[in-house]
Amino acid sequence: MSLRYQINLRIFFSSFCVLLLGGSISIWHARNAVEKEVHSSIDLAVQLITFDLSKVAKTPFNETDWLLQFNALDQTRHLSLKLVLASGEIIKGASNLRSNLQDKPPQWFVNLVKSPHPKAEYQITSFEGKKLTLIVESNSIDEITEAWQESMVFFTAIFLLTLFTFLAVNLAFNKAIKSIAIIVEALKIIERGQYQKKLPDFSIQEYDSIAKAINHLASELNTSQQENRALTQHSLEIQEDERARLSQELHDELGQSLTAIKVMAVAAERSQAANIVASQPIKKSTDAIISVCDHLMKVVRSMMHQLHPLVLTELGLKATLEDLLTNWAMRDPELKISLNFQEEVDTLDHKIIIQVFRVIQECLTNIVRHAQAKQASICLEIVQSPAMESVLFLSVMDDGQGCSIEKIKTGFGLLGMRERINSLAGEMTIKTAPNEGMVIIATIPLK
Repeated sequence: MSLRYQINLRIFFSSFCVLLLGGSISIWHARNAVEKEVHSSIDLAVQLITFDLSKVAKTPFNETDWLLQFNALDQTRHLSLKLVLASGEIIKGASNLRSNLQDKPPQWFVNLVKSPHPKAEYQITSFEGKKLTLIVESNSIDEITEAWQESMVFFTAIFLLTLFTFLAVNLAFNKAIKSIAIIVEALKIIERGQYQKKLPDFSIQEYDSIAKAINHLASELNTSQQENRALTQHSLEIQEDERARLSQELHDELGQSLTAIKVMAVAAERSQAANIVASQPIKKSTDAIISVCDHLMKVVRSMMHQLHPLVLTELGLKATLEDLLTNWAMRDPELKISLNFQEEVDTLDHKIIIQVFRVIQECLTNIVRHAQAKQASICLEIVQSPAMESVLFLSVMDDGQGCSIEKIKTGFGLLGMRERINSLAGEMTIKTAPNEGMVIIATIPLK
């Protein structure tokens, strides 16, 4: 759950509680106000009627005109005045209902606010001797309407205040959340090993301190990475030099010695063949020596090729790869390997050439040993990166059985390949899945 969502959710529940509490207080206040107002109106009407009735006995009156005089008073707006005959008939024009039905509040609010109010009855006799009953009843709908309007103003104010709070909080946290997003994105980039990414300065002190700490960490990691790459590159160069020296020693010393032994054995065999009394055991010995020498010379050539193929130094990477594919085709005729090689690759630095060759060599070894593939392809070319820089692109693809990503993370062969690519400041990605083959892609910047 995001920070913005949590804050907005808390503001919403707080506002809801304020509305609930405010609504309860508003209804309670409205109920008391209506009750007090109606009682005041009844008390005032009673006092006026009592005062006026004291003059009725002395002065004749017309009941309709007398009642209309009371209805004309503003103080009677919360009252309903009725003049009822002894027969129960209500004299027309006697009630005073002044509420506006269009502004009438909802019934649920009326039920919550309205309370039973007393009514007053007075027995009077008109000039003509009629027995009349004057009924004074409360009519609180006007006061309830006013309370409803006040409540609506209160709720509207709370709603606007809540909306303003939402906007204010979101505006206040918007910058902070953007800063967090920038920091998280930078951490993801650093996680991928790209330590050159630097965070900008932030106006918020706490975020600025975090950014400076992350920048310092990235700088230290970048320094360590450069040192490790230099150490790895140096180690690989020493390893290749040792391999080349050992291959040369095998060629110069062991190869020449085996050749000399074979020549002497052949010479001995020929001299014995010229002798009529040639000994059969001596011929067998010379044949065995020649056979062993041939075998050892094949072993030496294979070791020399594995240690350091001389054709790589003499003829270049393309010829070396073609020779490598030919050897694998002889060992595994069912595997068909295609090569897409751009001629400009042969002009690259020898340090890059030897590492790329070792990566391809390891890939083919894994394909033959583990993939059970029928086809494989190698693509090696120079392309332009999105930043318009020259990049050496290597792709090795097979249609073998593949495997899960978690399984290949434990292999030392792939780990060694990744180290070789990283030592050249490149990146290597592996795409594979069970029964879907494997694709190894490496990109090496050419500076």
